[in-house]
Amino acid sequence: MPLIDAKELSAADAYRLLVGIVVPRPIAWITTLDGSGRVNAAPFSCYTFVCNRPPMLAINLGRRDGTLKDTARNVRQRGDFVVNVVTEALIAPMHQSSSDFAPEISEPSLLGIELAPSRLIDPPRIAASPIALECRLDRIIELGEQANDLVIGRVVAFNINDDIYADGRVDMRKFRPLARLGGPHYAYLGEIITMPSSDNFGPRPVLANPSEVP
Repeated sequence: MPLIDAKELSAADAYRLLVGIVVPRPIAWITTLDGSGRVNAAPFSCYTFVCNRPPMLAINLGRRDGTLKDTARNVRQRGDFVVNVVTEALIAPMHQSSSDFAPEISEPSLLGIELAPSRLIDPPRIAASPIALECRLDRIIELGEQANDLVIGRVVAFNINDDIYADGRVDMRKFRPLARLGGPHYAYLGEIITMPSSDNFGPRPVLANPSEVP
């Protein structure tokens, strides 16, 4: 097995390795407003939730040649954004919106992506997304030599379609989220495996006191 020294990798090489290793990843299709009120829509697959009270998400927004991407700039200026969750049915418009459009171009307008008003914030949500999380900026943490923006957003409203939501849970079989892999590759959810609760495995072993271990 070859050893790859991280210090010898360029930023681009490290990125290619990481996005091929940390898989599958959910996709945050983020809608924001620029200073002129134009709607920007762009997908990011380096995101997760980081707190449940208040509910908070973290999204890594990289820079392009040292310059802020439109989404990062809009979030810094306006302070709110929507995370529209991508499903299998939305793969084509989502992928098209990942192109490097000029800042003055509104991806929803150009690509014919229908929007719907948000409930508590200004940026609209993507109408076809069955789950849209309205977020207000909590903080931005700059990471690494290229100053990637780790955007922490507080979820202030959950918009979830009735047909995939019941008893406080999302039905994965109806939701059908899309996963991002390395490069231009995506994956469908595939078979869902349900395991019994760990509480059904019998009594947990009693661990020895560390001070008593010889």
